[in-house]
Amino acid sequence: MKRPESRREPALTQGELESFLRAEFPQVFNARSGLFIEDIWRGGAQIRQAYRDDFVRPGGAISGPTMMALADFAMYVAVLSAIGRVALAVTTNLSINFLRKPGAADLLAEARLMKLGKRLAVGEVEIRSACSAELAAHATSTYSIPRQRDP
Repeated sequence: MKRPESRREPALTQGELESFLRAEFPQVFNARSGLFIEDIWRGGAQIRQAYRDDFVRPGGAISGPTMMALADFAMYVAVLSAIGRVALAVTTNLSINFLRKPGAADLLAEARLMKLGKRLAVGEVEIRSACSAELAAHATSTYSIPRQRDP
């Protein structure tokens, strides 16, 4: 996927970010999680969550907690793409609207920062089924960025 001209280079390369996440956040970003960073740019990311049968709740819909976890992870990656290696950036708010039942397929999340300050980052995440262009969920999120100490 070629990065559009309006997307700036991220603070970390995709490889650097993946290595950082494997080391600092292995309980979520590991070989079994099915999470893949498809693209990053400064202040944004596209993440794929591979479909698993255990994500499906009664009635055949992918569960809300699965989509919430994907939205939160996508936002974390977007924040790190803008600020670099700051492991202790944490979610302070996440609000999600479930718009339609996603199909039994991978989920794609696109996260974008709307505002990045010294202590807070605010963004949105759109989640779609890989088999549909329509939104399955829309989330907004705020991350707290810890004060950086001088070396």
